[in-house]
Amino acid sequence: MSCASCGSNGTPNGCKNNGTCSSGGCNKLEVYNWLSNMALPGGQTPYDILEIRFKNSRKGFFKNVKNLSLQVGDVVVVEGAPGKDVGVVSIVGELTRIQVKKKSPNFKPSEARKIIRIAEQEDIDKWIKARSLEKEVMYKSRTLAVNLGLEMKISDVEYQADLTKAIFYYTAEGRVDFRQLIKDMADEFKIRIEMRQIGARQEASRLGGIGSCGRELCCSTWLTDFRSVSTSAARYQQLSLNPQKLAGQCGKLKCCLNYELDMYLDAIKAFPKGDLKLQTEKGTAIHIKTDVFKRQMSYAYEGEFNAGLIPLNPDRVREIIRMNKEGKKPYDLTDFMEVVEEKEPDYTNVVGQDSLNRFEHIFKKKKKRPNKKRKSQGGGKGPQNKQGGGPTKKSNKNNRNRNNRKRPTENQKNNNENSK
Repeated sequence: MSCASCGSNGTPNGCKNNGTCSSGGCNKLEVYNWLSNMALPGGQTPYDILEIRFKNSRKGFFKNVKNLSLQVGDVVVVEGAPGKDVGVVSIVGELTRIQVKKKSPNFKPSEARKIIRIAEQEDIDKWIKARSLEKEVMYKSRTLAVNLGLEMKISDVEYQADLTKAIFYYTAEGRVDFRQLIKDMADEFKIRIEMRQIGARQEASRLGGIGSCGRELCCSTWLTDFRSVSTSAARYQQLSLNPQKLAGQCGKLKCCLNYELDMYLDAIKAFPKGDLKLQTEKGTAIHIKTDVFKRQMSYAYEGEFNAGLIPLNPDRVREIIRMNKEGKKPYDLTDFMEVVEEKEPDYTNVVGQDSLNRFEHIFKKKKKRPNKKRKSQGGGKGPQNKQGGGPTKKSNKNNRNRNNRKRPTENQKNNNENSK
């Protein structure tokens, strides 16, 4: 059974609440209640406004007029506009008061819609049925929009739990006249139609996905406010202006470019301006790049960019700029370079780590020693040569040595017989 709270495919990891995300398997804009273990002062009543989460990133604040005992993860029936809807409790207690001030500063508790009751099994079954109809309705609505020639993209559909209303989320470049589309969809689906235009970032937040970093999209898990991102954020961080690498799933610049921007802006204040040229007797040097982490500014002489970059410390750059203002010119920038000696690591080998080839002697094969056994000297029994199958060169040599031996004379034979 799919997750009925966010519409993701498959059962969330560890989901034990009839297909909802109350156990933290989905992580759709979840909020950690860091005030849950703090007791209220004596005589103070709990805050009666609760935050309810619906499909994907849609949330709303509702009033607990019946003082129901609700906890995070409970499925409740709330008032719709019009009708009834089913959602999941995401925040309770004093943390909701902080969220109301942060997200809805003009929120009026007297005008808040009410929580009717805790959802029963019949309400949950009807809620899951509504979720199962959304995919087919979205495809049909896209077909109706194409037939009318509307330049819009319907990215998501959210049914109300009582099956009386559906919200269609769409993206478009400009203004779209969809009055005829609403009539056609009302005749086709027999429900109340509500159209909501969202941006590219909101579309990526609702649909979700995996970023180039290998993690889920920030906008679909925890990021709630979408700040504008400019290309200057990439320039300050010395990033290449490659739109394929800087753009996210939504086609816009990645929101994470703003995460470390403040730190870079503070660090760059300690560097002199890079638009100043350094005058030397050897020539004029131009600033090429700045390495914030190494605290280095790289320069190159005009017309000698292939000769390599000259890294300088910001303090040394200020010294050269001060000399130029006084009318002095140093001979060469290399005189101001700092030689950095590479230090060997001071740790000791306490684990017993040796070189990677320390086991090679085990796997080396032993060299074959020559066979010292007596070899047969016969032509047919000895080793055969490659051409004719006769004796080898070594056996022929032995035969020649045996034939060249001197034969004994007749006198020697007689002496031998007498000695016997």
